[in-house]
Amino acid sequence: MRSIEVELVDDRYVMHSEVWFAVSIESLYAVFLDWDVSTQFSKAIIESRDIEPDANGRRQFFTRNRGCVLFFCTSFERSGYVEHEPFKFIRAIANPELSDFHISEEMWKFRTEGSGTIVTYDLEFEPKFWVPPIIGPYIIKRKLHRDGGGAIDRIEAIAQEWQR
Repeated sequence: MRSIEVELVDDRYVMHSEVWFAVSIESLYAVFLDWDVSTQFSKAIIESRDIEPDANGRRQFFTRNRGCVLFFCTSFERSGYVEHEPFKFIRAIANPELSDFHISEEMWKFRTEGSGTIVTYDLEFEPKFWVPPIIGPYIIKRKLHRDGGGAIDRIEAIAQEWQR
């Protein structure tokens, strides 16, 4: 993990990170686009799947996460649609009517660097549930640092397996 930033801006959490993976852009892109495998690399994701395309033909997704901030633990769901351009970006936008978020938008951008791939990740979300505002960004960033390395290794291992 090259960098990670988390901040609270007007009740919205904004996160930015950059990670280098020792795998091809094609296999890494395929892993990130397949919501069915998300539970294999993230301990926070307890259920995840691709859903049939919507009436506009857009890919759809569903995830259920479980997370704790200090003593406060909750599970939360996101369901929405996906926009993507092969090997360039994936953008997931949650539908607030089907999610535990007023807003949740994620963007993964992919680019080749050396023998691997850089993934730049941006997330903006406003939960419908309470997160301690003063310590929320610190705890979220600490948890991502602590658990992120394992997730990165698992993503890379899946992508390497798919590369074969």
